[in-house]
Amino acid sequence: MPEGHTVHRLGYAFAELFGGTQLQVSSPQGRFAAGAALLDGRVLAATEAHGKHLFLGFAAPADLADVRWLRVHLGLYGSWTFDGDETFHAPHAIGAPRRRVAEEEVAAPLPAGAEESDAAGTDGGGPQAPGSNGVWHPPAPRGAVRVRLLGDNGVADLTGPTACEVVTAEEKDEVHARLGPDPLRPDGDEAAFVAGVRARRRAVGELLMDQAVIAGVGNIYRAEALYRARLHPLRLGRDVPAARLRRVWQDLAELMADGVATGRIVTTRPEDRQEEDDRWYVYQRSGRPCLVCGTKVAEALMQGRRLFWCPRCQRAPRRS
Repeated sequence: MPEGHTVHRLGYAFAELFGGTQLQVSSPQGRFAAGAALLDGRVLAATEAHGKHLFLGFAAPADLADVRWLRVHLGLYGSWTFDGDETFHAPHAIGAPRRRVAEEEVAAPLPAGAEESDAAGTDGGGPQAPGSNGVWHPPAPRGAVRVRLLGDNGVADLTGPTACEVVTAEEKDEVHARLGPDPLRPDGDEAAFVAGVRARRRAVGELLMDQAVIAGVGNIYRAEALYRARLHPLRLGRDVPAARLRRVWQDLAELMADGVATGRIVTTRPEDRQEEDDRWYVYQRSGRPCLVCGTKVAEALMQGRRLFWCPRCQRAPRRS
């Protein structure tokens, strides 16, 4: 499942590629035909991400205050695929991390001032060659395309999402209210995160994956943030000092912002890397030596998801 930085990158990509333009919206698969009809011919007026939810705001051309929102949650298998002419500088695909390492993608547009990605996608990408008459033509939909967004210079196809629906502004607010603070949003509330963790008698490893406690953190950021904080994943949230949780929040904000800028998740500090591709301390390193202390990284299941930690660097909590 894509982590939060990927969804924020999608928001920036849609704003850059389609912002302010009138779009044809269709559902080649047919499952979203009614929703597509509500958005077809409207202008993409706003993009927003909260955790793993992407919101695209479509305004009526004659009344930009009349906005309908498309809410998308990619889930485990969802993906956006892009294509366009030589002016359409888009990633080839974003999402479906089971098909690509660490959710990397190619050449996604970035926020102002961000650095270019050094990631390389697995499927290639880039602008497509024009047709025989020199004019770009959108390719035929590939696979079960739930939504197609088509502009003059490019197209974006959505396949396999967990959620895809048109919502009102009020319904959008209800989704935000269910979600915890997002470290990448301007309204991300560090104090709410700290209070939410300390109010619960649950393992901190569970709480970091609870989207009602903190939105956007997935399995990689969970494992790596706990390691960098030297917190054992089974330690109860209520037992973690507030100051330590504030450092976890600030660390996640920095790591995830770097993910937005580069399209890659890299959590290791340069001085700790033993090989060039040592990007993570513990994630998917079970049985291999910890980069810092040499102890074998442990693995277990927590709520059906794989969990990784170093038994020495992250001491187990004492039993009460």
